[in-house]
Amino acid sequence: MTDSSAAAGTAAHDDVAGAGLTHRQILTILGGLMMGMFLAALDQTIVSTAIRTIADDLQGYDMQAWVTTAYLVTSTIVTPLYGKLSDLYGRKPFFLLAISIFVVGSLLCSLATSMYELAAFRAFQGLGAGGLFTLALTTIGDIVPPRERAKYQGYFLAVFGTSSVLGPVLGGLFAGQASILWVSGWRWVFLVNVPIGIIALGVVAKVLNYDQQKGVGGRTDYWGATALAVTVAPLLIVAEQGRIWGWFSPWALTCYAIGIIGLAVFVWIEHKMGDDALIPLRVFKNPVFAQGIIISMIIGAVMFGGISMLPQYFQVLRGSSPMVAGLQMLPMVLGLMTGSIVSGQLISRTGRYKIFTIIGSVLITVATFLLHLVSTSTPVWLVMAMALLLGFGLGNLMQPITLAMQNILPPKDMGLSTGTATFFRQIGATLGVAVFFSLLFSLMGPNIKDEMTSAAQQPQYRTAVVQAAQSDDGQVSGFAKSLISASQNPSAASSSSDSVMSDTSVIEKLPTELAHPIKQGFTDAMDSVFLAVSIMSLLAIIGTITWKELPLRQGRPIGEAKETTTSSA
Repeated sequence: MTDSSAAAGTAAHDDVAGAGLTHRQILTILGGLMMGMFLAALDQTIVSTAIRTIADDLQGYDMQAWVTTAYLVTSTIVTPLYGKLSDLYGRKPFFLLAISIFVVGSLLCSLATSMYELAAFRAFQGLGAGGLFTLALTTIGDIVPPRERAKYQGYFLAVFGTSSVLGPVLGGLFAGQASILWVSGWRWVFLVNVPIGIIALGVVAKVLNYDQQKGVGGRTDYWGATALAVTVAPLLIVAEQGRIWGWFSPWALTCYAIGIIGLAVFVWIEHKMGDDALIPLRVFKNPVFAQGIIISMIIGAVMFGGISMLPQYFQVLRGSSPMVAGLQMLPMVLGLMTGSIVSGQLISRTGRYKIFTIIGSVLITVATFLLHLVSTSTPVWLVMAMALLLGFGLGNLMQPITLAMQNILPPKDMGLSTGTATFFRQIGATLGVAVFFSLLFSLMGPNIKDEMTSAAQQPQYRTAVVQAAQSDDGQVSGFAKSLISASQNPSAASSSSDSVMSDTSVIEKLPTELAHPIKQGFTDAMDSVFLAVSIMSLLAIIGTITWKELPLRQGRPIGEAKETTTSSA
């Protein structure tokens, strides 16, 4: 073989996303990936439905953002680290490590006795979760070229579809039970991960074997990962606590300062590490990739903002049980699956993906704006229709953006491109959850207080308060007595709204006259949140319209590339 033909062979190898595997071999590897993805996908949906019950039981409804944010912080920080390390040393050992950490974290979460403990254990669980999606998506990129990836999309949609249907239902079922086998029902939301994770470990250990191109040498950027943690953590903390501290309080300013210093140190470390950096700065010199990162952040914030708010609406405002709320979320899941299927099949046939990102960004903007118009009297079926529209929009965004980001950088950077894109989407999601929940609770307390103050002028409301104070239900009578105390002592007026924000389960037990002002205050706050989400979605429209579309690599099996090279020699 001549030098030129050898170079051609190398070029062919570098240009191909697949590992020269047969259809059967790809399906075998997909089996292992699907188990890991099922574990992560199920956790997202099962917890979102049950979190209200968990928070009420642990006396911390207004602290639930800590639980969600802690999980997202750690999973976000380690995401690029998994991608980088797997590029150097292989996917399999880190996939097994991620599953193991996730299972142990799930077991710890089931033992939590307070919201602070649960947040800490969810943070540990996130260390494993950060590798599950990233490594699965990276491995797909290894074995299936972008143009052909939609052919195998049905298998992953089956995973997401199954987990998205089972998650809300199981979350609601577990959370709705006082106990199962002498263990509090909601704790099974986490315990269910243990047997699934053990099975996933066995499957991945057996099937995840293929000839992966690994990096040669190189250093591991642990200092960069540390600086990244120092950057992200304080900013997320102030996003969560700013409403309590004050956005320009000494504590908040300290967090801002630490975050800015951490970012400066991170950039300096990445510059010094060069190609060995956790996120090499060269990727930001690619304007198409850099713009894709911004779009990913916005989509992450909108997606998790919608997913987090809708179950709250169904359970707190419409009185749905956790299980019913899970079923009411299914239209959003159906929309997500349908959007993914349609966009995936059309991308496979045409090789064009930009149009779907534009359609998706327009739809999520329209859907979130419509959700901001929802009230306590809006028919539930109409809210579910809006959720369907939101899901369809997200389905047209998630898969095309992942394909595009993996396609922009060369195959040797598959872990880097996937990990970086996932990292920034998670950053957006984490900031979105923290900021939107913070906005919700910042508005909810004053809104409820104002509504109750206004309602207190009406005779039927005052009569209902007196009757509720004599109730046999201690929770109801205690709340009514706090209202009476507040009417006699205006300085204590906020105590009633604060008690509702700590435990919302009292709302459904109250007479209609007492429950209405609380629900109205909650509705007004949630409407403002969805309006903020829709305004943010406008940025996604601008980003996708101006995003440059690059042709998707089609690729050939490695064997064919070698045969062509040999014959030419």
